[in-house]
Amino acid sequence: LRGVAAQSSLFYWEYSPSKVIDGNRNSNYNYGGSCSSTAFNTNPWWRVDLLDVYRVTAVNITNRGDCCPERLDGAEIHIGNSLKNNGINNPRYDLYSSGAVLCLHYTETNTFQCNEMEGQYVVVVIPGQNKILTLCEVEVFATNGGEDENPSRC
Repeated sequence: LRGVAAQSSLFYWEYSPSKVIDGNRNSNYNYGGSCSSTAFNTNPWWRVDLLDVYRVTAVNITNRGDCCPERLDGAEIHIGNSLKNNGINNPRYDLYSSGAVLCLHYTETNTFQCNEMEGQYVVVVIPGQNKILTLCEVEVFATNGGEDENPSRC
């Protein structure tokens, strides 16, 4: 998988941001070793740098499956080329016309069609105070700016 992941903080070192792009959808936070988690923060975020500008066609998000799926309620996806405010200032993908990932249930992977939003950075953020962001997999599907019309997984 191509890309470099980062996040606003670490809950524990073993829940690093790179776990979210390792290709493993195991959603058992404690035993699968494939989820990331921030500490409790204001506006916690997770970001992947795709290392080039792409037209993002879809984003798959796999939620934690053993506990606390509601922690992802209200999450937003931002896609663009700026790192200003850790990428949160990039355009927001308007999920369900409210901008929120609504109720991803236990172990559920949802696909969000992004209508070829252009960007190098894909950011998942939960607006608000004292929030924790836990993700078990994020898959980004994209084409590269018109040269290749076949979607590829980043």
